[in-house]
Amino acid sequence: MTKIVVDPLTRIEGHLRIEVEVENGKISEAHVIGTMYRGIEPMLRGRDPRDATYVTERVCGVCAGSHGWASSLALDKAFGANVPAGGRIIRNLIIGAMWLHDHPLHFYHLSALDYLDVMAVAKYQGKDPGLLAVKDKVVKLVAAGDTAPLTPRYKPDEFSVNDPELVTMAVAHYLKALEMQAKAKKMSALFAGKQPHQSSIVVGGVTMLPTIEVVEQFRSMLVEQLEFIEKTYLQDVLTFGTGPLLPLAQAGVGGGSPNYLSYGGFALDDAGKDLFLKAGVIMDGNLSKILPVDEAKITEDVQYSWYKASANGKTPYTEDTIPDLEKKDAYTFVKAPRYDGKPMEVGPLARMLVMQPKGLMEIISTYNIKPGAVARHAARAYETLLLAKEMFNWVNALEKEMGSNFRIHDTDHWEAPTTGQGAGMTEAPRGSLGHFVKVANHKIENYQMVVPTTWNFSPRDDKNVRGPLEQALIGVPVPDLENPVNIVRVVRSYDPCLACAIHLIDPVTNDVQKFRIGW
Repeated sequence: MTKIVVDPLTRIEGHLRIEVEVENGKISEAHVIGTMYRGIEPMLRGRDPRDATYVTERVCGVCAGSHGWASSLALDKAFGANVPAGGRIIRNLIIGAMWLHDHPLHFYHLSALDYLDVMAVAKYQGKDPGLLAVKDKVVKLVAAGDTAPLTPRYKPDEFSVNDPELVTMAVAHYLKALEMQAKAKKMSALFAGKQPHQSSIVVGGVTMLPTIEVVEQFRSMLVEQLEFIEKTYLQDVLTFGTGPLLPLAQAGVGGGSPNYLSYGGFALDDAGKDLFLKAGVIMDGNLSKILPVDEAKITEDVQYSWYKASANGKTPYTEDTIPDLEKKDAYTFVKAPRYDGKPMEVGPLARMLVMQPKGLMEIISTYNIKPGAVARHAARAYETLLLAKEMFNWVNALEKEMGSNFRIHDTDHWEAPTTGQGAGMTEAPRGSLGHFVKVANHKIENYQMVVPTTWNFSPRDDKNVRGPLEQALIGVPVPDLENPVNIVRVVRSYDPCLACAIHLIDPVTNDVQKFRIGW
Protein backbone atom coordinates (compact mmCIF):
# COMPACT_ATOMS: atom_id res chain seq x y z
CA MET A 1 0.00 0.00 0.00
CA THR A 2 1.30 3.46 -0.98
CA LYS A 3 -0.08 6.76 0.25
CA ILE A 4 -0.33 9.78 -2.06
CA VAL A 5 -1.20 13.27 -0.83
CA VAL A 6 -2.29 16.00 -3.24
CA ASP A 7 -2.27 19.30 -1.36
CA PRO A 8 -3.37 21.78 -2.48
CA LEU A 9 -5.24 20.51 -5.50
CA THR A 10 -4.96 23.06 -8.31
CA ARG A 11 -7.33 24.62 -10.82
CA ILE A 12 -10.23 24.66 -8.37
CA GLU A 13 -11.82 27.39 -6.24
CA GLY A 14 -10.82 27.15 -2.58
CA HIS A 15 -8.50 24.87 -0.62
CA LEU A 16 -8.60 21.10 -1.00
CA ARG A 17 -6.39 18.21 0.08
CA ILE A 18 -6.77 14.68 -1.30
CA GLU A 19 -5.28 11.67 0.48
CA VAL A 20 -5.45 8.27 -1.20
CA GLU A 21 -3.96 4.83 -0.70
CA VAL A 22 -2.94 2.83 -3.77
CA GLU A 23 -2.76 -0.95 -3.94
CA ASN A 24 -1.97 -2.92 -7.10
CA GLY A 25 -2.15 0.23 -9.22
CA LYS A 26 -5.62 1.33 -8.04
CA ILE A 27 -6.95 3.56 -5.28
CA SER A 28 -8.19 1.49 -2.36
CA GLU A 29 -8.89 4.27 0.16
CA ALA A 30 -9.62 7.99 -0.13
CA HIS A 31 -10.13 10.99 2.13
CA VAL A 32 -11.34 14.32 0.75
CA ILE A 33 -10.26 17.15 3.02
CA GLY A 34 -11.57 20.70 2.89
CA THR A 35 -8.90 22.80 4.62
CA MET A 36 -10.61 26.21 4.83
CA TYR A 37 -13.24 27.37 7.31
CA ARG A 38 -15.92 29.49 5.63
CA GLY A 39 -17.73 31.11 8.59
CA ILE A 40 -20.40 33.00 6.64
CA GLU A 41 -23.35 31.47 8.48
CA PRO A 42 -22.37 32.57 12.02
CA MET A 43 -21.61 36.03 10.64
CA LEU A 44 -25.24 36.45 9.56
CA ARG A 45 -26.87 35.75 12.91
CA GLY A 46 -28.50 38.84 14.36
CA ARG A 47 -28.31 40.80 11.10
CA ASP A 48 -31.07 42.26 8.97
CA PRO A 49 -32.30 39.40 6.73
CA ARG A 50 -31.94 41.61 3.65
CA ASP A 51 -28.18 41.63 4.22
CA ALA A 52 -28.02 37.89 3.50
CA THR A 53 -28.21 38.27 -0.27
CA TYR A 54 -25.19 40.58 -0.38
CA VAL A 55 -23.12 38.75 2.25
CA THR A 56 -23.63 35.28 0.79
CA GLU A 57 -22.75 36.58 -2.68
CA ARG A 58 -19.19 36.80 -1.35
CA VAL A 59 -18.93 33.05 -0.76
CA CYS A 60 -17.75 32.63 -4.35
CA GLY A 61 -17.21 34.81 -7.40
CA VAL A 62 -16.90 31.97 -9.92
CA CYS A 63 -20.52 30.89 -10.30
CA ALA A 64 -21.38 34.53 -9.65
CA GLY A 65 -24.90 35.34 -8.53
CA SER A 66 -25.89 31.81 -7.52
CA HIS A 67 -25.71 32.42 -3.77
CA GLY A 68 -27.52 35.74 -4.04
CA TRP A 69 -30.23 34.01 -6.06
CA ALA A 70 -30.63 31.16 -3.55
CA SER A 71 -30.59 33.62 -0.65
CA SER A 72 -33.28 35.77 -2.23
CA LEU A 73 -35.43 32.70 -2.92
CA ALA A 74 -35.18 31.81 0.78
CA LEU A 75 -36.04 35.37 1.80
CA ASP A 76 -38.96 35.47 -0.66
CA LYS A 77 -40.54 32.64 1.32
CA ALA A 78 -39.64 34.02 4.74
CA PHE A 79 -41.02 37.46 3.82
CA GLY A 80 -44.05 36.10 1.95
CA ALA A 81 -42.97 37.99 -1.19
CA ASN A 82 -44.47 37.20 -4.58
CA VAL A 83 -41.91 37.88 -7.30
CA PRO A 84 -43.61 39.31 -10.42
CA ALA A 85 -42.96 37.83 -13.85
CA GLY A 86 -40.54 40.59 -14.84
CA GLY A 87 -38.37 39.98 -11.79
CA ARG A 88 -38.47 36.22 -12.23
CA ILE A 89 -37.38 36.39 -15.87
CA ILE A 90 -34.58 38.89 -15.24
CA ARG A 91 -33.28 36.69 -12.42
CA ASN A 92 -33.19 33.77 -14.85
CA LEU A 93 -31.28 35.79 -17.42
CA ILE A 94 -28.74 37.14 -14.90
CA ILE A 95 -27.92 33.68 -13.60
CA GLY A 96 -28.30 31.90 -16.96
CA ALA A 97 -25.65 34.12 -18.55
CA MET A 98 -23.24 33.22 -15.76
CA TRP A 99 -23.82 29.51 -16.46
CA LEU A 100 -22.79 30.18 -20.08
CA HIS A 101 -19.64 31.71 -18.60
CA ASP A 102 -18.99 28.97 -16.03
CA HIS A 103 -19.43 25.70 -17.91
CA PRO A 104 -17.07 26.41 -20.84
CA LEU A 105 -14.57 27.90 -18.38
CA HIS A 106 -14.53 24.62 -16.48
CA PHE A 107 -13.99 22.49 -19.55
CA TYR A 108 -11.35 24.53 -21.36
CA HIS A 109 -9.44 26.24 -18.58
CA LEU A 110 -9.77 23.95 -15.58
CA SER A 111 -10.07 20.40 -16.93
CA ALA A 112 -8.96 20.10 -20.56
CA LEU A 113 -5.24 20.38 -19.77
CA ASP A 114 -5.54 17.11 -17.83
CA TYR A 115 -6.20 15.35 -21.14
CA LEU A 116 -3.86 17.16 -23.56
CA ASP A 117 -0.22 16.70 -24.51
CA VAL A 118 0.10 20.41 -25.24
CA MET A 119 3.57 20.11 -26.73
CA ALA A 120 2.05 18.17 -29.65
CA VAL A 121 1.06 21.60 -31.02
CA ALA A 122 4.66 22.03 -32.23
CA LYS A 123 4.17 19.00 -34.52
CA TYR A 124 1.12 20.41 -36.32
CA GLN A 125 1.68 20.19 -40.11
CA GLY A 126 -1.70 21.37 -41.40
CA LYS A 127 -2.47 24.53 -43.38
CA ASP A 128 -5.32 26.08 -41.39
CA PRO A 129 -4.29 29.73 -40.80
CA GLY A 130 -5.86 29.90 -37.37
CA LEU A 131 -4.18 26.73 -36.15
CA LEU A 132 -0.85 27.79 -37.65
CA ALA A 133 -1.11 31.03 -35.67
CA VAL A 134 -1.70 29.02 -32.49
CA LYS A 135 1.28 26.80 -33.29
CA ASP A 136 3.45 29.87 -33.80
CA LYS A 137 2.41 31.30 -30.42
CA VAL A 138 3.15 28.06 -28.58
CA VAL A 139 6.51 27.57 -30.32
CA LYS A 140 7.53 31.11 -29.34
CA LEU A 141 6.46 30.50 -25.73
CA VAL A 142 8.51 27.30 -25.63
CA ALA A 143 11.53 29.12 -27.05
CA ALA A 144 11.12 31.80 -24.38
CA GLY A 145 10.82 29.15 -21.67
CA ASP A 146 7.36 30.36 -20.59
CA THR A 147 4.40 28.22 -21.66
CA ALA A 148 2.13 29.07 -18.70
CA PRO A 149 -0.77 28.63 -18.30
CA LEU A 150 -0.66 25.66 -20.68
CA THR A 151 2.26 24.08 -18.81
CA PRO A 152 3.75 22.85 -16.55
CA ARG A 153 1.30 20.09 -15.77
CA TYR A 154 1.22 16.35 -15.19
CA LYS A 155 3.16 14.27 -17.66
CA PRO A 156 1.06 12.97 -20.59
CA ASP A 157 -0.14 9.40 -20.09
CA GLU A 158 -1.87 6.77 -22.23
CA PHE A 159 -5.15 8.72 -22.16
CA SER A 160 -3.62 12.06 -23.10
CA VAL A 161 -4.59 13.31 -26.54
CA ASN A 162 -1.43 13.78 -28.63
CA ASP A 163 -2.74 14.10 -32.19
CA PRO A 164 -1.19 17.44 -33.31
CA GLU A 165 -4.30 18.69 -35.13
CA LEU A 166 -6.69 17.81 -32.31
CA VAL A 167 -4.43 19.33 -29.68
CA THR A 168 -3.83 22.50 -31.69
CA MET A 169 -7.58 22.86 -32.26
CA ALA A 170 -8.19 22.43 -28.51
CA VAL A 171 -5.65 25.12 -27.65
CA ALA A 172 -7.22 27.47 -30.21
CA HIS A 173 -10.62 26.89 -28.62
CA TYR A 174 -9.07 27.41 -25.17
CA LEU A 175 -8.15 30.92 -26.31
CA LYS A 176 -11.54 31.52 -27.93
CA ALA A 177 -13.31 30.42 -24.74
CA LEU A 178 -11.53 33.19 -22.82
CA GLU A 179 -13.16 35.73 -25.12
CA MET A 180 -16.58 34.10 -24.81
CA GLN A 181 -16.31 34.04 -21.00
CA ALA A 182 -15.84 37.78 -20.91
CA LYS A 183 -18.85 38.33 -23.17
CA ALA A 184 -21.08 36.02 -21.11
CA LYS A 185 -20.15 37.90 -17.94
CA LYS A 186 -20.95 41.18 -19.68
CA MET A 187 -24.35 39.78 -20.66
CA SER A 188 -25.13 39.06 -17.02
CA ALA A 189 -23.91 42.48 -15.90
CA LEU A 190 -26.41 44.16 -18.25
CA PHE A 191 -29.18 43.13 -15.85
CA ALA A 192 -27.09 42.52 -12.70
CA GLY A 193 -25.32 45.89 -12.51
CA LYS A 194 -21.94 44.17 -12.20
CA GLN A 195 -20.28 40.77 -12.08
CA PRO A 196 -19.04 39.07 -10.05
CA HIS A 197 -21.23 39.71 -6.99
CA GLN A 198 -24.31 41.06 -8.75
CA SER A 199 -26.27 43.92 -7.17
CA SER A 200 -29.72 43.52 -8.77
CA ILE A 201 -31.32 40.39 -7.29
CA VAL A 202 -33.01 41.17 -3.95
CA VAL A 203 -35.85 39.76 -1.89
CA GLY A 204 -39.05 40.25 -3.89
CA GLY A 205 -37.46 40.46 -7.35
CA VAL A 206 -34.78 42.64 -8.92
CA THR A 207 -33.83 46.31 -8.94
CA MET A 208 -32.81 46.74 -12.58
CA LEU A 209 -35.53 48.11 -14.87
CA PRO A 210 -34.35 47.24 -18.40
CA THR A 211 -34.93 49.10 -21.63
CA ILE A 212 -35.62 47.53 -25.02
CA GLU A 213 -32.11 48.54 -26.08
CA VAL A 214 -30.57 46.56 -23.21
CA VAL A 215 -32.73 43.54 -23.97
CA GLU A 216 -31.72 43.58 -27.63
CA GLN A 217 -28.05 43.93 -26.70
CA PHE A 218 -28.40 40.86 -24.49
CA ARG A 219 -30.15 38.96 -27.31
CA SER A 220 -27.44 39.74 -29.86
CA MET A 221 -24.73 38.50 -27.48
CA LEU A 222 -26.79 35.38 -26.73
CA VAL A 223 -26.78 34.54 -30.45
CA GLU A 224 -22.98 34.55 -30.40
CA GLN A 225 -22.89 32.40 -27.26
CA LEU A 226 -25.21 29.79 -28.75
CA GLU A 227 -23.07 29.50 -31.87
CA PHE A 228 -19.94 28.94 -29.78
CA ILE A 229 -21.64 26.41 -27.49
CA GLU A 230 -23.24 24.43 -30.32
CA LYS A 231 -20.42 24.47 -32.86
CA THR A 232 -17.34 24.52 -30.65
CA TYR A 233 -17.83 23.62 -26.97
CA LEU A 234 -20.25 20.72 -27.38
CA GLN A 235 -18.43 19.40 -30.44
CA ASP A 236 -15.08 19.42 -28.61
CA VAL A 237 -16.54 17.49 -25.69
CA LEU A 238 -18.09 14.93 -28.04
CA THR A 239 -14.93 14.66 -30.16
CA PHE A 240 -12.76 13.84 -27.16
CA GLY A 241 -15.36 11.89 -25.18
CA THR A 242 -16.33 9.55 -28.03
CA GLY A 243 -12.79 9.40 -29.43
CA PRO A 244 -9.54 9.37 -27.45
CA LEU A 245 -11.28 9.31 -24.06
CA LEU A 246 -13.88 6.68 -24.93
CA PRO A 247 -12.13 3.92 -22.90
CA LEU A 248 -12.34 6.11 -19.79
CA ALA A 249 -15.98 6.92 -20.58
CA GLN A 250 -16.99 3.30 -21.13
CA ALA A 251 -15.16 2.15 -17.99
CA GLY A 252 -16.97 4.78 -15.94
CA VAL A 253 -13.73 5.90 -14.25
CA GLY A 254 -14.68 8.16 -11.34
CA GLY A 255 -18.28 6.95 -11.21
CA GLY A 256 -18.95 7.34 -7.50
CA SER A 257 -22.35 7.35 -5.82
CA PRO A 258 -25.31 5.83 -7.73
CA ASN A 259 -27.62 8.34 -6.04
CA TYR A 260 -28.39 11.66 -7.74
CA LEU A 261 -30.20 14.80 -6.59
CA SER A 262 -31.50 17.87 -8.41
CA TYR A 263 -33.52 20.60 -6.71
CA GLY A 264 -34.44 21.99 -10.11
CA GLY A 265 -33.99 25.61 -11.18
CA PHE A 266 -35.00 28.53 -13.41
CA ALA A 267 -38.71 29.00 -12.75
CA LEU A 268 -40.96 29.18 -15.80
CA ASP A 269 -44.03 30.34 -13.87
CA ASP A 270 -44.57 32.91 -11.12
CA ALA A 271 -45.48 30.22 -8.58
CA GLY A 272 -42.09 28.54 -9.08
CA LYS A 273 -43.67 25.14 -9.69
CA ASP A 274 -42.72 24.70 -13.36
CA LEU A 275 -38.94 24.57 -13.61
CA PHE A 276 -36.70 24.48 -16.68
CA LEU A 277 -34.20 22.24 -14.87
CA LYS A 278 -36.37 19.55 -13.36
CA ALA A 279 -36.30 18.51 -9.72
CA GLY A 280 -35.88 14.87 -8.87
CA VAL A 281 -34.09 12.13 -6.95
CA ILE A 282 -32.49 8.95 -8.35
CA MET A 283 -31.66 6.17 -5.93
CA ASP A 284 -29.30 3.27 -6.62
CA GLY A 285 -28.91 4.25 -10.29
CA ASN A 286 -32.56 3.50 -11.13
CA LEU A 287 -33.17 5.94 -14.01
CA SER A 288 -36.66 4.60 -14.61
CA LYS A 289 -37.90 5.90 -11.25
CA ILE A 290 -37.47 9.64 -10.65
CA LEU A 291 -38.62 10.47 -7.14
CA PRO A 292 -39.86 13.91 -5.99
CA VAL A 293 -37.59 16.02 -3.77
CA ASP A 294 -38.64 16.15 -0.12
CA GLU A 295 -36.98 19.03 1.75
CA ALA A 296 -37.61 17.27 5.08
CA LYS A 297 -35.21 14.46 4.09
CA ILE A 298 -32.17 16.79 3.91
CA THR A 299 -29.76 16.56 6.85
CA GLU A 300 -26.10 17.34 7.54
CA ASP A 301 -23.83 15.10 9.58
CA VAL A 302 -20.61 16.29 11.26
CA GLN A 303 -19.21 13.01 12.64
CA TYR A 304 -15.93 13.51 10.73
CA SER A 305 -16.08 17.29 10.29
CA TRP A 306 -14.31 19.92 12.40
CA TYR A 307 -17.60 21.14 13.87
CA LYS A 308 -19.44 20.63 17.12
CA ALA A 309 -22.57 18.51 16.82
CA SER A 310 -25.67 20.66 17.10
CA ALA A 311 -27.88 20.09 20.12
CA ASN A 312 -30.88 21.17 18.05
CA GLY A 313 -30.70 18.52 15.32
CA LYS A 314 -29.27 17.90 11.85
CA THR A 315 -31.72 19.81 9.65
CA PRO A 316 -30.46 22.99 7.96
CA TYR A 317 -32.95 25.09 9.94
CA THR A 318 -31.69 23.87 13.32
CA GLU A 319 -28.00 22.99 13.03
CA ASP A 320 -25.03 25.12 14.04
CA THR A 321 -21.70 25.88 12.37
CA ILE A 322 -19.32 25.96 15.33
CA PRO A 323 -15.72 24.87 14.65
CA ASP A 324 -14.08 22.17 16.79
CA LEU A 325 -10.46 21.80 15.72
CA GLU A 326 -9.65 19.26 18.45
CA LYS A 327 -12.43 16.87 17.48
CA LYS A 328 -11.38 13.23 17.50
CA ASP A 329 -11.33 11.51 14.07
CA ALA A 330 -12.46 14.67 12.22
CA TYR A 331 -10.55 15.46 9.03
CA THR A 332 -12.35 18.19 7.07
CA PHE A 333 -14.23 21.49 7.29
CA VAL A 334 -16.84 20.08 4.90
CA LYS A 335 -20.00 18.69 6.46
CA ALA A 336 -21.72 15.52 5.24
CA PRO A 337 -25.12 16.31 3.68
CA ARG A 338 -27.41 13.33 3.25
CA TYR A 339 -30.77 12.86 1.59
CA ASP A 340 -32.91 10.27 3.33
CA GLY A 341 -29.66 9.13 4.93
CA LYS A 342 -27.84 8.63 1.59
CA PRO A 343 -24.90 10.49 -0.02
CA MET A 344 -26.01 12.15 -3.27
CA GLU A 345 -24.11 13.35 -6.33
CA VAL A 346 -25.29 16.76 -7.50
CA GLY A 347 -24.40 18.77 -10.60
CA PRO A 348 -24.82 18.55 -14.38
CA LEU A 349 -24.73 14.74 -14.54
CA ALA A 350 -27.39 14.49 -11.82
CA ARG A 351 -29.57 17.11 -13.52
CA MET A 352 -29.32 15.51 -16.94
CA LEU A 353 -30.04 12.02 -15.58
CA VAL A 354 -33.14 13.44 -13.89
CA MET A 355 -34.26 15.28 -17.07
CA GLN A 356 -33.03 12.60 -19.52
CA PRO A 357 -32.98 14.79 -22.65
CA LYS A 358 -33.32 12.60 -25.73
CA GLY A 359 -30.18 13.80 -27.52
CA LEU A 360 -27.87 13.22 -24.56
CA MET A 361 -29.38 9.87 -23.66
CA GLU A 362 -28.88 8.70 -27.25
CA ILE A 363 -25.19 9.65 -27.08
CA ILE A 364 -24.79 7.81 -23.77
CA SER A 365 -26.55 4.73 -25.15
CA THR A 366 -24.79 4.70 -28.54
CA TYR A 367 -21.30 4.88 -27.04
CA ASN A 368 -22.08 2.89 -23.88
CA ILE A 369 -20.90 5.73 -21.65
CA LYS A 370 -21.15 5.03 -17.93
CA PRO A 371 -21.47 7.62 -15.15
CA GLY A 372 -18.02 8.99 -14.38
CA ALA A 373 -15.59 11.81 -15.09
CA VAL A 374 -16.10 11.89 -18.87
CA ALA A 375 -19.89 11.62 -18.53
CA ARG A 376 -19.87 14.70 -16.28
CA HIS A 377 -18.18 16.74 -19.01
CA ALA A 378 -20.72 15.52 -21.60
CA ALA A 379 -23.68 16.33 -19.34
CA ARG A 380 -22.28 19.79 -18.58
CA ALA A 381 -21.83 20.66 -22.27
CA TYR A 382 -25.24 19.34 -23.32
CA GLU A 383 -26.92 21.19 -20.45
CA THR A 384 -25.24 24.42 -21.59
CA LEU A 385 -26.73 24.00 -25.05
CA LEU A 386 -30.22 23.39 -23.66
CA LEU A 387 -29.94 26.42 -21.40
CA ALA A 388 -28.70 28.76 -24.14
CA LYS A 389 -31.63 27.80 -26.37
CA GLU A 390 -34.14 28.25 -23.54
CA MET A 391 -32.77 31.71 -22.74
CA PHE A 392 -34.14 32.99 -26.06
CA ASN A 393 -37.62 32.13 -24.77
CA TRP A 394 -36.95 34.16 -21.63
CA VAL A 395 -35.75 37.15 -23.65
CA ASN A 396 -38.94 36.99 -25.73
CA ALA A 397 -41.06 36.66 -22.59
CA LEU A 398 -39.33 39.67 -21.03
CA GLU A 399 -40.11 41.84 -24.06
CA LYS A 400 -43.79 40.86 -23.83
CA GLU A 401 -43.88 41.82 -20.15
CA MET A 402 -42.39 45.25 -20.72
CA GLY A 403 -45.00 48.00 -20.83
CA SER A 404 -46.97 50.38 -18.65
CA ASN A 405 -47.74 47.68 -16.03
CA PHE A 406 -44.28 46.14 -16.09
CA ARG A 407 -43.26 45.05 -12.58
CA ILE A 408 -39.89 43.73 -11.43
CA HIS A 409 -40.37 43.73 -7.64
CA ASP A 410 -42.95 42.99 -4.94
CA THR A 411 -42.71 46.35 -3.15
CA ASP A 412 -45.24 45.29 -0.50
CA HIS A 413 -42.84 42.74 1.00
CA TRP A 414 -39.55 44.55 1.40
CA GLU A 415 -39.56 45.11 5.16
CA ALA A 416 -38.35 42.17 7.28
CA PRO A 417 -41.15 40.22 9.00
CA THR A 418 -41.33 39.69 12.75
CA THR A 419 -40.87 35.95 12.24
CA GLY A 420 -40.53 33.63 9.26
CA GLN A 421 -38.45 30.97 7.63
CA GLY A 422 -37.74 29.87 4.11
CA ALA A 423 -35.60 27.61 1.94
CA GLY A 424 -34.05 28.80 -1.30
CA MET A 425 -33.49 25.52 -3.11
CA THR A 426 -32.19 25.90 -6.65
CA GLU A 427 -29.38 24.82 -8.95
CA ALA A 428 -25.94 26.38 -9.30
CA PRO A 429 -23.55 25.31 -12.09
CA ARG A 430 -21.91 22.84 -9.71
CA GLY A 431 -25.15 21.36 -8.39
CA SER A 432 -27.99 21.65 -5.90
CA LEU A 433 -27.72 24.77 -3.75
CA GLY A 434 -29.80 25.42 -0.67
CA HIS A 435 -30.03 28.46 1.60
CA PHE A 436 -32.11 28.11 4.76
CA VAL A 437 -33.10 31.09 6.91
CA LYS A 438 -35.03 31.56 10.16
CA VAL A 439 -36.15 35.08 11.12
CA ALA A 440 -37.08 36.16 14.66
CA ASN A 441 -37.69 39.74 15.88
CA HIS A 442 -36.95 41.03 12.37
CA LYS A 443 -33.41 39.57 12.54
CA ILE A 444 -31.72 36.41 11.28
CA GLU A 445 -31.94 33.79 14.02
CA ASN A 446 -30.21 31.06 12.03
CA TYR A 447 -28.80 30.75 8.52
CA GLN A 448 -27.35 27.67 6.84
CA MET A 449 -26.04 26.98 3.34
CA VAL A 450 -25.84 23.47 1.92
CA VAL A 451 -23.80 24.00 -1.22
CA PRO A 452 -23.03 21.69 -4.18
CA THR A 453 -19.44 20.96 -3.20
CA THR A 454 -20.62 20.09 0.31
CA TRP A 455 -22.76 17.35 -1.25
CA ASN A 456 -20.10 16.09 -3.64
CA PHE A 457 -17.01 16.46 -1.43
CA SER A 458 -18.57 15.39 1.85
CA PRO A 459 -16.64 13.15 4.26
CA ARG A 460 -17.88 9.95 5.81
CA ASP A 461 -21.05 10.18 7.90
CA ASP A 462 -21.96 8.64 11.25
CA LYS A 463 -22.56 5.32 9.46
CA ASN A 464 -19.01 5.53 8.04
CA VAL A 465 -20.39 5.85 4.50
CA ARG A 466 -18.11 7.80 2.16
CA GLY A 467 -19.23 10.92 0.33
CA PRO A 468 -19.63 10.93 -3.50
CA LEU A 469 -16.07 12.01 -4.42
CA GLU A 470 -14.50 9.63 -1.92
CA GLN A 471 -16.55 6.84 -3.51
CA ALA A 472 -15.61 8.03 -7.01
CA LEU A 473 -11.89 7.81 -6.24
CA ILE A 474 -12.06 4.18 -5.12
CA GLY A 475 -10.80 1.93 -7.93
CA VAL A 476 -9.35 4.76 -10.03
CA PRO A 477 -6.15 3.53 -11.73
CA VAL A 478 -2.85 5.16 -10.67
CA PRO A 479 -0.25 3.23 -12.71
CA ASP A 480 2.49 5.83 -12.08
CA LEU A 481 2.71 6.95 -8.44
CA GLU A 482 4.74 10.01 -9.40
CA ASN A 483 2.22 11.07 -12.06
CA PRO A 484 -1.24 10.62 -10.47
CA VAL A 485 -3.12 12.49 -13.18
CA ASN A 486 -6.24 10.33 -12.88
CA ILE A 487 -6.82 11.62 -9.35
CA VAL A 488 -7.17 15.22 -10.50
CA ARG A 489 -9.16 14.21 -13.58
CA VAL A 490 -11.82 12.73 -11.34
CA VAL A 491 -11.76 15.54 -8.77
CA ARG A 492 -11.98 18.31 -11.35
CA SER A 493 -14.82 16.59 -13.23
CA TYR A 494 -17.09 17.77 -10.40
CA ASP A 495 -15.99 21.37 -11.10
CA PRO A 496 -14.57 22.72 -7.82
CA CYS A 497 -12.57 25.69 -9.56
CA LEU A 498 -9.06 27.58 -9.36
CA ALA A 499 -5.66 27.34 -7.62
CA CYS A 500 -1.93 27.22 -8.28
CA ALA A 501 0.32 24.36 -7.06
CA ILE A 502 0.54 20.71 -6.07
CA HIS A 503 2.74 18.94 -3.53
CA LEU A 504 3.05 15.17 -3.25
CA ILE A 505 4.66 13.44 -0.28
CA ASP A 506 6.73 10.41 -1.18
CA PRO A 507 5.47 7.72 1.25
CA VAL A 508 8.90 6.10 1.60
CA THR A 509 11.30 9.04 1.88
CA ASN A 510 8.84 11.76 2.99
CA ASP A 511 10.55 14.02 0.46
CA VAL A 512 8.27 16.68 -0.95
CA GLN A 513 7.93 16.36 -4.70
CA LYS A 514 6.81 19.65 -6.21
CA PHE A 515 4.86 19.94 -9.46
CA ARG A 516 3.44 23.16 -10.86
CA ILE A 517 0.20 22.11 -12.47
CA GLY A 518 -1.98 24.55 -14.42
CA TRP A 519 -1.18 28.16 -13.73
